[in-house]
Amino acid sequence: MPLPIVVSLESASLPVVIPRPNTPHEWRDHARTAATEVVERLAGAQVALINKTVLSAAVLAQLPDLRMISVSATGTDNVDLAACRAQGIVVSNVRDYAADTVPEHALLLMMALRRNLLAYVEDVRSGRWSRGTSFGLFDRPVADLNGAALAILGHGSLGEGLARRAAALGMRVLQVERKGAVDVRPGYTAFNEALAIADVVSLHCPLNEQTRKLFGAAEFARMKPSAVLINTARGGLVDELALATALREGRIAGAATDVLSQEPPPADHPLLAPDIPNLIVTPHMAWASADAMQRLANTAVAHVDAFLRGEPVSRVA
Repeated sequence: MPLPIVVSLESASLPVVIPRPNTPHEWRDHARTAATEVVERLAGAQVALINKTVLSAAVLAQLPDLRMISVSATGTDNVDLAACRAQGIVVSNVRDYAADTVPEHALLLMMALRRNLLAYVEDVRSGRWSRGTSFGLFDRPVADLNGAALAILGHGSLGEGLARRAAALGMRVLQVERKGAVDVRPGYTAFNEALAIADVVSLHCPLNEQTRKLFGAAEFARMKPSAVLINTARGGLVDELALATALREGRIAGAATDVLSQEPPPADHPLLAPDIPNLIVTPHMAWASADAMQRLANTAVAHVDAFLRGEPVSRVA
């Protein structure tokens, strides 16, 4: 009987050792896979190991042998889950692997914004401090995290991890109810109320049809002019043109994002314009500590191994 075929489509997306399943199989590895190569490379395969490769309904319809997709990420918005359910394809993702590294990065970004870190670093590099008449520069606003209100949208392991760290620094943490919710759960703050209170808003929710462009011009108008937005979740949660406008017009004090709606972004992406003030963009690396990446790879392959052995797999479809 032929061995099941396991195809890794984008191993270069994880610069760590990707283990092989212990269960007998045929392993086919590809560092990167273009959209035009997906069907050819998965032809005859029972298992696909992917990260950001898009598996649409049209692609899946051409893969009758596929039985399992192991996503090396938490988000699965690149996979048509409805089509997978219809074809009986198991989809697994990896949760909690970045429970430390993403909250730490979110905290770093809010600290940098609140303390005007990058502007002061540039003041030193440009010689502005050297040309000064006082022992220090104090003309850019600096705000503490202690005592500030932090609104967190999304309360999985990442949101909870940030909440614990923020509380330890003396921040007042608000768990935010879903946008448009009629009832507010105990311990939660209504969406619009939280925006009006928060000094920092941090996004940690998945991208789906309910959360796409969760933040736009109306939301920025509800925030305090002194507030900042942090996004380490998905770029599509934010209307990026509206964010650029809000920053240029001073409707909010700053923003930091580790994610964009298109990655890698085109050179003319609206949030890469050089004239946007108080904006920090990092290249989708909040999750990418060495330990976290290895945990991610190990867990994604462990899901494949469990499936090949006929054992239950933690699944999203």
